[in-house]
This record gives sequence, C-alpha cells and structure tokens, in this order.
Amino acid sequence: MTIPKPGSTGRETVRPDAQPPVLPVDEHDGEDSARGARKVTDPAKERAVTAAEPAPIEEHGPARIIALCNQKGGVGKTTTTINLGAALADYGRRVLLVDFDPQGALSVGLGMAPHQLDQTIYNLLMERNSTAEHTLLKTNVPGMDLLPSNIDLSAAEVQLVGEVAREQALARVLRPLINEYDYVLVDCQPSLGLLTVNALTAADGVIIPLECEYFSLRGVALLMDTVEKVRDRLNPNLSVDGILATMYDPRTVHGREVFNRVVEAFGELVYHTVVARTVRFPETTVAGEPITSWAPSSAGAEAYRNLAREVLAR
Repeated sequence: MTIPKPGSTGRETVRPDAQPPVLPVDEHDGEDSARGARKVTDPAKERAVTAAEPAPIEEHGPARIIALCNQKGGVGKTTTTINLGAALADYGRRVLLVDFDPQGALSVGLGMAPHQLDQTIYNLLMERNSTAEHTLLKTNVPGMDLLPSNIDLSAAEVQLVGEVAREQALARVLRPLINEYDYVLVDCQPSLGLLTVNALTAADGVIIPLECEYFSLRGVALLMDTVEKVRDRLNPNLSVDGILATMYDPRTVHGREVFNRVVEAFGELVYHTVVARTVRFPETTVAGEPITSWAPSSAGAEAYRNLAREVLAR
C-alpha cells in the first residue's frame, strides 16, 4: 500500500514507514545565530582576574582542610582535586589528597590501581590499629601525597551508622597528619550521605565545583542547606571558600546565562578563575597525572594555577 503525498497528482508515492527528512542542525545549539549582527561578550572573560604570585613559605602546617563537594556527579570534583593539589604543590605547599569516594576516581587519576591496594582510607576509618604511614602513597608530584580509596569504602557508610561520633571519623583520621601539610583536599562522593557529612565535619572550608549547566545549578541550594546544617550542629568553623565554574563553554548562550546566574546569586563567592571545557582533561586521566605536568602550557593548566593563587590569597 502507498500513500499519496499531500498536493501531489497521486502518481508520487511514499511508504508509510518512511522516515521524515532530517534537517540540518547547528552544531552548537543555542548559540547566537546572527554573529555578525551583534558582538557576543564572554562574561567569564570580562570577570577574569590574574591572581598575584604567592610568597614562598619557610614552615609547613597546620593544614587547612578543604572538602570539594557537590552531590551532582560529573561536575569536575576529582579533576579539580588533582589539579588544584598539583598547582598548590608547585607553589611550594605540602598537599595531601584524600580519596573519599568508593569509586576511587581520584586514585585512578593519579595512576594508582585501587583494586590492588591492601590499605586504603577505609582501613583508617574502621580499624583502630591501621596507621596513616602504611596507607599514604607518594604521587608523581613532589610534595603531594594521597590517601587512596576503593570500593571497600562503600561499606564504611553502613558500618559507621552504629558508631559513636560517626560524623567525626574522618576528622579523627586526619588529626595526626595536620601538622605535616599545608592543605588537605578531600574529594567527596556525589551524594550528601554520611561520608560527605564526615568530610564537611572535618573540613575548614568547602569548594563547590559547579558545571555551567542548569541542572547542576539547581542542586547548589540543597548543598548549601547541608553545609548550613553541618555548621550549626557539627562544625561551627565550616565555611564556603568558593564556587568554581567548570566545563564552561563561552560559545553557547546556555553556558553564558548559567555563569551569569551563578555570579548574580553568589557574588564574590564565585572564583574569578573559570575552567573551560577541553579534551585535555580526559587525556590526563588516561596518563595518570595532573594537567599541570601533562600539558603545562594549556589553558586548563593555567586555569588551575590561577585557582591555586586565588585559594592561597583567600
């Protein structure tokens, strides 16, 4: 059976299961279609500030503990933990990275094989006889160490429920290490469960990596509420150090609009540094090293060096 095309003579026919014609789509949907009609401004570039070079230090410690937290996955928490830590180490600071995600992405991103590790952060949390000196791993970055994680950590969230002061388990683990480092960066899992509450209870500050995308923006209010509850009930010294815009694409209207809304909502809490979307970051994961050493002259490397300078200045 054939169906005549509307307005045809009846001799031209189409099959009833034929697919509709595919229309060409702009590669960057949502971009300004008439670029020549008006100049497109980049709000992130207009707001960019090059932070001053930090002064060298003669002594190390006590460390400032910073939790990198966002309950939405895929926003750049692990990437930021690795590269901010490496940039701080390049400026002469001693840095400890804590992989606090059962997926072990931070450990993998630094070239480790988490499933082959006998000692991880899980053992420090749950076994009184475990010590940090047997768990700490040296990274390829001088001055930067790692407390690794693997899937074992997923059991800790269940096992800690019955423990006394369960929210303070990570703080207990980090306490003996504070004087050996200048910064401790905790890579949190993408949830607001007990592990994340532990990280917030141990932390002095929170950095929120925020993808320049609408759904990521919506979740910040819930995270801020959690931070406020932890501050009121568990850790009165906790503060939000800053919000870092990540995966920013200035070519899209959506990316620029979300960035503007973040700045309007949080003002000076938003770092002047913006991490743009680039293929370099997936490459560094495969290489198992930070972008500051893998592609030191890239825009991503410079962004994290500038972020490190901002963190040191604050």
